[in-house]
Amino acid sequence: MNANANLLVELFVEELPPKALKKLGESFAGVLAEQLRAQGLAAADAKVTAYASPRRLGAHITGVAAKAADQAVRQKLMPVAVGLDAQGNPTPALRKKLQALGVDVGSDAALAAVLARLQRASDGKTEALFLDSVAPGATLAVGLQKALHEAIARLPIPKVMSYQLETDCELPGWSTVHFVRPAHGLVALHGAQVVPVHALGLRAGRHTHGHRFEAQAEPIELAHADAYAEALRTQGAVIAHFGERRAVIESQLNQAAAKAGPALTAIKDDALLDEVTALVERPNVLVCEFEREFLEVPQECLILTMQANQKYFPLLDAAGKLTNRFLVVSNICPQDASAVIGGNERVVRPRLADAKFFFDQDRKKPLASRVPQLAKVVYHNRLGTQLERVQRVRAIARAIVQQLAAAAEAEAAGAWRALALQADQAAELAKADLLTDMVGEFPELQGTMGRYYALHDGLPAEVADAIEDHYKPRFAGDSLPRGPVGVVVALADKLETLVGMFGIGNLPTGERDPFALRRHALGVIRMLIDKALPLELDALLGAAVPAFGSLIEDPRVPLADFIYERLAGLLREQGYAARAVEAVLALRPQRLADVPKRLQAVRAFATLPEAEALAAANKRIANILKKAGDAEEVVDPHVSELLLQEPAEKALYAAMLHTVPRADAQFAAGDYTGSLRTLAALRTPVDAFFDDVMVNAEQLDVRLNRLGLLKALHLAMNRVADLSRLAV
Repeated sequence: MNANANLLVELFVEELPPKALKKLGESFAGVLAEQLRAQGLAAADAKVTAYASPRRLGAHITGVAAKAADQAVRQKLMPVAVGLDAQGNPTPALRKKLQALGVDVGSDAALAAVLARLQRASDGKTEALFLDSVAPGATLAVGLQKALHEAIARLPIPKVMSYQLETDCELPGWSTVHFVRPAHGLVALHGAQVVPVHALGLRAGRHTHGHRFEAQAEPIELAHADAYAEALRTQGAVIAHFGERRAVIESQLNQAAAKAGPALTAIKDDALLDEVTALVERPNVLVCEFEREFLEVPQECLILTMQANQKYFPLLDAAGKLTNRFLVVSNICPQDASAVIGGNERVVRPRLADAKFFFDQDRKKPLASRVPQLAKVVYHNRLGTQLERVQRVRAIARAIVQQLAAAAEAEAAGAWRALALQADQAAELAKADLLTDMVGEFPELQGTMGRYYALHDGLPAEVADAIEDHYKPRFAGDSLPRGPVGVVVALADKLETLVGMFGIGNLPTGERDPFALRRHALGVIRMLIDKALPLELDALLGAAVPAFGSLIEDPRVPLADFIYERLAGLLREQGYAARAVEAVLALRPQRLADVPKRLQAVRAFATLPEAEALAAANKRIANILKKAGDAEEVVDPHVSELLLQEPAEKALYAAMLHTVPRADAQFAAGDYTGSLRTLAALRTPVDAFFDDVMVNAEQLDVRLNRLGLLKALHLAMNRVADLSRLAV
């Protein structure tokens, strides 16, 4: 076996679960390489190539050693005072320790040799005895066996199978093996040499297998570790590398779509592409079609049934509308593909016919007629039925509209009444499509089908859109509701979930969030900010709580904390500095729509030459006021000019009289950046005050007056953000 050579390991198994294949392949190769590096058999910069196809997991690792280098080892034994007596001779305790470590101390000569290897050194507390030795490096056979065992044990297997395997020994019998799928082959090649390892009841060799039907050789003999991918490609008709196979499929999809018709494109779906890549070893994209009459069904239904059930790629025209053509990724490449095409067209037809039947049947009953049946659908055993939930969402939606109307400066009352009526109607019907056949078959279409059925019932487009949009945003980066009706109902729906779950103590943990409360909180945050809604968080939560009556405990305090925590995380992900986020959110701003403007103002303030000194002064003022409060001195922000004695405090007061009203006016107008820039002019008088004025004067009224001056300054400077949080 060569000193250094490339290593190949492959497990050949029955068809692996497609949705897990990519992670299985990455884990198998990654853990294998990690374990070999840890044992000194592979370099830190060794190139690792993961292979994963429906019937194999493999790894190719460059520059693997046949034997790891020997390692010098220093092992602490015991304190010198314990190991050696007054004459320097070994104590029984030392002899026993050495024997436990397998060191030969049976003869005087052996003991003397060992004592010569002992070293004295401090262990940080006392002088101790250390034994220097050399640990032989692991051989590849031993090291790979350990690495292979660890790689298999740590595979992220979704569900383990148990199967029987005939034992490979002199006595016939069967043993039980636990793995993701039955394994039938193991390859381990170091260069051209087989590494004698075993796993899952299999012994390593150099033979693997190609495509079930199109391989040119069976089995395939691998002459060298580096010949693996090419041998599978040429002799086995298999593209073993997951990423390469995925790229081939994507390229074929684009080419087939272009040939299928002008301006046609296949729907982009990364999850589906990954799944199909995990289903085929030799991809061959074919164009199929179905009857045009099925296009009368909403395209979301047809697309979902083709993608979810059949793993097909629907084709869209230039306008983004579904056509009656689709692409299928076959695992065989026959000379005449007509049978494969015809078979897939026959398979998809009954699926589409079912969708059309569900759609036609659902439209026979208006959505409103389904609402009473929600009383039979349990939402949560402590929060009642879906109908009770709908009533709560309606009540919260009405409260939101009232708050919006109150915050509006001067708009027609009729517009707000119309919004209230439409929001109430959308909230009432939002969950009705849960009882339709289509949503029963495809739960992913809830809301979407509600919109189609609402339009069929003749309801306004605003109401129909809101029925679909009240679930938005469904995931990170999803679009927000289109119109104000959808925003109101979406807010109400998410607040109902958050308040209800927090109210019964059903909180998310680090690992579990079954009711997606984090996503709901982020949805509320995004709507309040991105839609610039003039709503205050405490008022929103306060309006939602009464809808539950006595079902829940008041959750407003922990829920507000939860929302601000989610907001802080979101802002940091968006690139805002952690100090700036902390400074702004420390004030718990009620209008979340103002938070980005506050952050921009803090960012601009931080660039000013006065920023560092003012932040430090704010921190100092906060500490002074806190100590005064601890001393039970009543500090209010009122200042008496008659009690101002020192020139520096008079100068600061005069500067504040000139500066603070302008800064307050800018703050009230929403010009947070301008407000902080104006306040930056106070740096010089603030510095002078702390240089020349003794705050804790002996005279009580003078001391309280100076504290009041600082309190007024603190309030003025910390309206946009708590500037003390910016101090280093």
